[in-house]
Amino acid sequence: MLPESATSAESIADPKLGSVVDRAIARRYGESGGEAFGISRERFQSIVAAVVVRYGAGFSEPEKVALVESLRVEELVLARACSAGVEAAWDAFLARYRAALHSTALRLTHDEATARELAGELSADLYGIPNSEGRRVSKLDYYMGRGSLEGWLRTVLAREHIDRCRSHRNDVSIEEQIENGVSFAQPDAPLAAETDGRVGAAIAETLAELKAEERFLLASYYLDQRTLAEIGRQMGVHESTVSRKLDRLTSALRKRVRWRLQSAGVAARRCDELLQDLDVRTINVDVAGKLKQAGSSKQESTAGTF
Repeated sequence: MLPESATSAESIADPKLGSVVDRAIARRYGESGGEAFGISRERFQSIVAAVVVRYGAGFSEPEKVALVESLRVEELVLARACSAGVEAAWDAFLARYRAALHSTALRLTHDEATARELAGELSADLYGIPNSEGRRVSKLDYYMGRGSLEGWLRTVLAREHIDRCRSHRNDVSIEEQIENGVSFAQPDAPLAAETDGRVGAAIAETLAELKAEERFLLASYYLDQRTLAEIGRQMGVHESTVSRKLDRLTSALRKRVRWRLQSAGVAARRCDELLQDLDVRTINVDVAGKLKQAGSSKQESTAGTF
């Protein structure tokens, strides 16, 4: 399951972003390639405005402009055109990402047939199916252009694999699930033992600030390997709500870590380099210990919002 769709978000995007932000969005239309896929300037404005509304709440005007300028608009437009069913966009998408999806699936499953099945299932979800109202629903609606589309696809594929493993936990060991799913790093990338030590310090400080419910949610999903449905039953909410909570929490954690790095004197571009495809095995932080240290509070952390 994934959080509220971007398509829904666009329909409620605040039109009062201000002329400066609006102009910043308009300047990026030419490089987005939207015209090739029938994405008009007005539609592009709505797509990017939805991202700003979602992630720029409380931002100053210059910060909103910086957010607009940081977005991968070409990949964002490609994703939206694909979710809208534009065949030319799908041709471009498959030419660019099909091999990478299969490679990641094979790394996760270690089996050619299973890899094809996993990648095929995700491709079907990405292509989209009509909902009860007849509107096409695609997982690509949830890509927001804040990181690479390929990296987002690897993350979604890894999450799909984790849930598949958990649904067959009698056949797949917990150790194998963790090995296959915890890290979303680029296939065959070496462990970066030389990772900047400031990353570990920033992560440790951020994890130490987590509330009991936040630790419970992260530990349940990433350490205890429980499915979204299982977590939802204990919290008394639907699994889609759990997914939204996880999405918001992981996004917030990344922002906190990035802020700490910048406060420590790390340049913004270097922050992005350090956090891109970070493998937690390469940092000297006891992530499990940080999340489990509130173990006695797990039972009381089954309701509420972040």
